[in-house]
Amino acid sequence: MPRAFTPKVVTANALLEGDVVYLTADDRWTRQLSEAELITDEAIAELRLLDAERRAAEVVGPYLADMAAGENGPQPTHFREDFRRTGPSNYFHGKQAQEA
Repeated sequence: MPRAFTPKVVTANALLEGDVVYLTADDRWTRQLSEAELITDEAIAELRLLDAERRAAEVVGPYLADMAAGENGPQPTHFREDFRRTGPSNYFHGKQAQEA
């Protein structure tokens, strides 16, 4: 029996900078997870992913990531996505330095 669909966001890496990016409801790429479109319909999620895959001049490796609705937008439900949104782990730089 297939698992029930869970909310998702479309995520990828920016082609030039390599930063983690998320697709917004108005078709922009953002580096802020709080601005990402939380998709609750499986068919719409697949269509949004297909659209993202056609934008190879902007991003690489788009995929659907499991999320949950939070007070400030989508929240990761898996360690990997929580880890990705904070940036590299070898030392504080980029997003990690800005949050410190």
